[in-house]
Amino acid sequence: MKKFSLLLLAQWLSTALLAQTPHTHLPDRSIDFPDVPGYLTLTADLHQHTVFSDGEVWPTIRVAEALRDSLDVIAVTEHLEYLPHRDDIPLPDHNRAYHIEKERAEKTGLLVIPGSEITRSMPPGHANAIFITDANKIKTDKVMDAFKEAHAQGAFVFWNHPNWTAQKRDGIASLTKMHRKLIDKGYMQGIEVVNDKTYSEEALQIALDNNLTIIGTSDIHGLIDWEYQVARGGHRPVTLIFAKEKSLEAVKEALFARRTAVWFNNTLIGREEMLLPLLKASISIERTNWLEDFRGTTEVAEVVLRNDSDAAFLLYNKSPLTFHAHDDVVMLEPHSLTTILVKPGSGVNAFTLAFTVLNAVTAPNTHPDISWQVQL
Repeated sequence: MKKFSLLLLAQWLSTALLAQTPHTHLPDRSIDFPDVPGYLTLTADLHQHTVFSDGEVWPTIRVAEALRDSLDVIAVTEHLEYLPHRDDIPLPDHNRAYHIEKERAEKTGLLVIPGSEITRSMPPGHANAIFITDANKIKTDKVMDAFKEAHAQGAFVFWNHPNWTAQKRDGIASLTKMHRKLIDKGYMQGIEVVNDKTYSEEALQIALDNNLTIIGTSDIHGLIDWEYQVARGGHRPVTLIFAKEKSLEAVKEALFARRTAVWFNNTLIGREEMLLPLLKASISIERTNWLEDFRGTTEVAEVVLRNDSDAAFLLYNKSPLTFHAHDDVVMLEPHSLTTILVKPGSGVNAFTLAFTVLNAVTAPNTHPDISWQVQL
């Protein structure tokens, strides 16, 4: 019952906080999370479209948007089988959008990954193959041959929007025999738990049960600014990739090694072994001291927490200690300092400060805990 209550509380507080954003401050639009021990934290959008399939913009716009959001990595993933603009834009080469984006991104620091979207009915539905060498060879009549060719090209393949109501009317992601075959053959390595404005707990559980990489994407067709209300403080969903360096080779290695998390709607989603280092890198104790009033030093501890991330963290008090100016829920604004007044008791000079991070998810209905040993 308490777990269910915490989930409802997290959802309500997250919605309330996001609703207040336009009236409080407009953050820098860059998507920014700290590095973790041993790895760089790279921001990536691995599912995007342009007029070269069913999108509404020229490929160079995707590069401009990524640079405005300070992304590190994007992938070009045009549909192979669905080309509604073909009467206006003949497409003899399915690699063309990638070449345009790669050329525009040169000398900017933005990494552009070649890819394509294999677009079929369910099963298996849609899938992105990235790090391919030739999109034209993946367009085949037989669906398994398309995945086999992508695999032969060394691609990283992930299942797109498995909860898409156009193919799953109930919105519940579930594995079919074909998906199990693709996974068993090594033809599919990841799954979108977030696509556009939807999050699938079932997809997250599929990822955890089948050792698939957790992916979150915008699947953008129009403009990022319009779709995600960036001017009002919104942000696109992204995959956070924990890579050894900023290079295409390191990104590919990290994806195959499942070192990812997802940033979506003020929520972090990922395996615990990925999220905990990110949370600890994001939230730290800036300083501690005894609170003073007009009579001098009190027995109330002043703990200043530092948030070095874009997340507005929602922390639920897990310790037996009570606070002097907060209830059990504390909000840490992005890139800011928050002071918490703790009542450790008379004569206590050390205590544990422990929280559940309500807007972080490591499994369906599961939120990670973080703690610090405070010395005064």
